[in-house]
Amino acid sequence: MKNQSKAYLYALTSVLLWSTVASAFKISLRYLTPAELLFYSAIVSCSVLLAILAAQNKLHLFRTLDWAGCKTSICFGFLSPFLYYLILIKSYDLLPAQQAQPLNYTWAITLSLISVPLLGHRLKLLEMAAVLVSYVGVMVISTRGDLVALHFENPLGVSLALGSTVIWALYWIVNTRDRRDPVFGLFMNFLCSLPFITIYLVATEGFRPVDHSGLFGAVYLGIFEMGISFVTWLMAMKLTVSTARIANLIFISPFLSLFLIHVLVGEQIMVSSVVGLLFIVAGLIIQSMAGARDANLDR
Repeated sequence: MKNQSKAYLYALTSVLLWSTVASAFKISLRYLTPAELLFYSAIVSCSVLLAILAAQNKLHLFRTLDWAGCKTSICFGFLSPFLYYLILIKSYDLLPAQQAQPLNYTWAITLSLISVPLLGHRLKLLEMAAVLVSYVGVMVISTRGDLVALHFENPLGVSLALGSTVIWALYWIVNTRDRRDPVFGLFMNFLCSLPFITIYLVATEGFRPVDHSGLFGAVYLGIFEMGISFVTWLMAMKLTVSTARIANLIFISPFLSLFLIHVLVGEQIMVSSVVGLLFIVAGLIIQSMAGARDANLDR
């Protein structure tokens, strides 16, 4: 198999796994609280990432650890997975999956907005259009299509879903300066997040016997959402001759996710969710067009 064909295979694997995440969150939350789900998923993810490091013969990277690297992992681990996933999972607990999932896809738009004050980035016309189009989609989803009355069904859930995009965008910005091996860095971030997650769980809820169905969901999320999908996407990026060839595959995920939410979770998909998602994806496409045009101008 040629490298580009392998890249498509790895990328599609990631996209398919990401498409199941919203359903897995919602089903698991029938049995676990958000903090419990994050705690058990993070433990599984650490185990999976450690196994991947061993399979890739990268365990020697632990010898390179120093205090500076540990501080980096502690800071990154606090942002994600601790803060990001805690807020994101809580939004899924409060909102229908068909609402929380599209809202989370606006993180790339959020990234362009917070890059203005943090990185001195200036929004160009296409980027401003992308922001406007995407947030029309946010309003459609948040109000269930009732834009005239502007009545939000669950303001806290919407705020948490959008707040998670801010955390993820901040994580993305600081992560660009991380020169560690990506899998090793991700493992260290998850490992260093465990004390934060544990302290939060003990302080707010404490430990209790949990249903096996909930643990199964946590294991699934730990293996696939927080582990394997990241590695397969890295492999796709490494093998592809052009990132643009696989980047567009990401747009399949939210629509496939809506289908799975209907089939697996049992939610009746609302027209407003589909329309809002179309606006959000259109905004992301406009943003990618703006990025491609800037790249061509820089050549």
